[in-house]
Amino acid sequence: MMDFKALLASSDNPNSLGNKFRIKRFQYFENLLQSNFEGKFPVKILDIGGMVHFWKDQDLLKSGKVEIIVLNLSAEEVQIKGLSSMAGDATDLSQFADGSFDLVFSNSVIEHLYTWENQQKMAKEAIRVGKKYFVQTPNRHFFMEAHYALPFVQYLPKNLTRFLLTKTKLSRGAKWNPKDAQQYLDEIRLLTYSEMKTLFPGAKMYKEKFFGMNKSFSAHNLG
Repeated sequence: MMDFKALLASSDNPNSLGNKFRIKRFQYFENLLQSNFEGKFPVKILDIGGMVHFWKDQDLLKSGKVEIIVLNLSAEEVQIKGLSSMAGDATDLSQFADGSFDLVFSNSVIEHLYTWENQQKMAKEAIRVGKKYFVQTPNRHFFMEAHYALPFVQYLPKNLTRFLLTKTKLSRGAKWNPKDAQQYLDEIRLLTYSEMKTLFPGAKMYKEKFFGMNKSFSAHNLG
């Protein structure tokens, strides 16, 4: 039986469906990492758009097999072995030389870059600075829009979506702050399977399934 409460909860909620998918996805990623880099640890990873809290309790980090730089719009305070944080721009990684990292990782970030042009820039930079990459994004055509937890809202005019977010409690049981709603409406551009294949030519595509539907895609060149 479908658990709608779990479906609608934010993925930051440990009991949410989104978090369960995230855990399963990371296990898949970790298995790929182990098989691709066995005997070559520590693996230098750049996490584009990541957060310190995502990594700090991961056994992979605690094992000493990875050294991770988390890059986001602003740096975070961190005092954890093998983990550092810096400010940067996902579309311009010119501070890094070609092949600076063993792997570039990114989780649900590339859809937040406003335009197709910016998404192309991020993909190009990820491929350039990383010898390998693993980039995940929600599927535009999955029935439940991942950020608002509203069905099919990605196909509606933005002014109607703004109304639903700010004037009703349909999105996760609460009204959105108008400023936050507008920010999301401006920045989110969901990607399709074919667009991800275009951004990452030759990539393998890990598809997360929910009742036979593709919930998200992860483009990678591991394995």
